[in-house]
Amino acid sequence: MIEILLNDKAYEQDIRELLMAFYPGETFLHEPDARSDFSVEGMVDGTRRYFYLKIVSHRRQEYPVLPADIGEALEKELERSEEPIAVDYENRLETKSRIKRRLYALLVLRTGRLLPWGTLTGIRPTKIVMTKLTGGETCQEVASYMKDTYYTSDEKIQLAVKTALHERELLKPMDHENGYSLYIGIPFCPTTCLYCSFTSFPIGQWKGRARHYLDALYREMRATAEMMSGKTLDSVYIGGGTPTSLAAEELDWLLDSLEETFDLSGIKELTVEAGRPDSITREKLAVLKSHGVTRISINPQTMKQATLDLIGRRHTVEMVKDCFAMAREEGFDNINMDLIVGLPEEGLEDVKATMEEIRRLNPDGITVHSLAIKRAARLNTMKEVYKDLKITGTQEMIDLTARYAAEMGMEPYYLYRQKNMAGNFENVGYARPGKACLYNILIMEEQQTIAACGAGTTTKVLYRAENRIERAENVKDVEQYIERVDEMVERKRKLL
Repeated sequence: MIEILLNDKAYEQDIRELLMAFYPGETFLHEPDARSDFSVEGMVDGTRRYFYLKIVSHRRQEYPVLPADIGEALEKELERSEEPIAVDYENRLETKSRIKRRLYALLVLRTGRLLPWGTLTGIRPTKIVMTKLTGGETCQEVASYMKDTYYTSDEKIQLAVKTALHERELLKPMDHENGYSLYIGIPFCPTTCLYCSFTSFPIGQWKGRARHYLDALYREMRATAEMMSGKTLDSVYIGGGTPTSLAAEELDWLLDSLEETFDLSGIKELTVEAGRPDSITREKLAVLKSHGVTRISINPQTMKQATLDLIGRRHTVEMVKDCFAMAREEGFDNINMDLIVGLPEEGLEDVKATMEEIRRLNPDGITVHSLAIKRAARLNTMKEVYKDLKITGTQEMIDLTARYAAEMGMEPYYLYRQKNMAGNFENVGYARPGKACLYNILIMEEQQTIAACGAGTTTKVLYRAENRIERAENVKDVEQYIERVDEMVERKRKLL
């Protein structure tokens, strides 16, 4: 347990997020408690000009040897670790950066660890890079800024810059002023995975009733199409959940409805998350192909059967291979596969074995996720049940997946981060030339309005001239969504 004791809450979230990066899954308290290991104490002085930050240990603390590669900027911060931090309430971003740099230095002293992304806790590191590059800065200037401001490692800076350059090229043909993308959420899965926190309900509970959801979804889609009339639809992404949890005739109806309500004449891609192999049939693949779906994702997460059984994926490794072969036979030439590094009980050799299997299948893209244990996931809500599971995410594992991707002719084209990630790493999408998913870039870099339909989805409207995003969120519960879909439509109408 860790205490966070502050007399000014303005920067509490920033402090908490950095602590979570060093101590994922830890419990945080806001008052003194004899059970806590240490406290982070932050006091703003009476003039509100200075912030005093310190760590107070409640147990005997053996301070480890500092890493040799801490860098000049962090070394200077360590030297002034007892000095007060200047506060500028007119410039919250700069003050936040100062406080996080100081806390990072104190935590490095305490743990002897450097985080790969330094003080960066946000989910879009490439957005920082993209903004700097667009502003005319060189790659070297961006690298220096990332190192001095966030203490980001050289390896992660290189990854972020390389990915941002690739993103910029891919986004050049997009209609940034008049274009938009569409997300359609299908909140059903065969079962709920151990680590999952997405809006997802077992399809078995909706057998014979899924059409009620689709009818409500169609109402929202039709209203959204009217709101977006005159705009150019660039990309469509049907995700979830697992869209292929629907029956073939339901998928056919959904895609018919999409074609009926939206002008698809200018779209550059249409993605459907096939996702779980235990939801895929040849009939469903044929339906997707007949409607011009250009990209699908078949997601094993791992090719180790024992892990699939443990995390609640009720399919076999052989089913993954069979579904992939079937998709190729049906003519799909852009197949992505999602993998997770850091799954319970998996080590480096397990990740290597998975990558060997993936290489033999030869997909067109892979997305490598670092396990993130969210609050709503069973791994978190049922900690006592799963407390003995060993969860390990290492840089070696991440580097291994990157090497395999490169050997398969793939380049990183988007990346993002999440809270409570194993090893504090990142999720990276790799793809062969011409096979990248534009929607993935657009949603992460916030370069375009995303109109979203379905339970648990979020519409994001980009006001480019003002450089701001406004959101309209739909309720997550399917029953509630069906009953209140007109309310969801009105929320959108206020924005769109």
